[in-house]
Amino acid sequence: MARQLTLAGIPFIQELSPIPGRKFRFDFALKNLLVEVQGGIFKYGAHSSGAGITRDSEKSILAQLEGWRVFPVTGEQIKSGQALLWIQKALSIL
Repeated sequence: MARQLTLAGIPFIQELSPIPGRKFRFDFALKNLLVEVQGGIFKYGAHSSGAGITRDSEKSILAQLEGWRVFPVTGEQIKSGQALLWIQKALSIL
């Protein structure tokens, strides 16, 4: 994702913790958009367990309450270029 954003000329910050008082980090921050890469989605644990889904939901909601837009994307969406297209579209209307 970082390489695609760089090649597209889109400035970003990696590993941002935008929620005051919480250690939640998002993979990429661009303007008021946070991108979270969902890794290990086909393996039990991390993002696919009940606890992981609950944690990811809380993280997303808290970021949105702070005024961020949140895009969770998968590795396949990054590889296909779809994630970059969504980001470009979101940034064009921000």
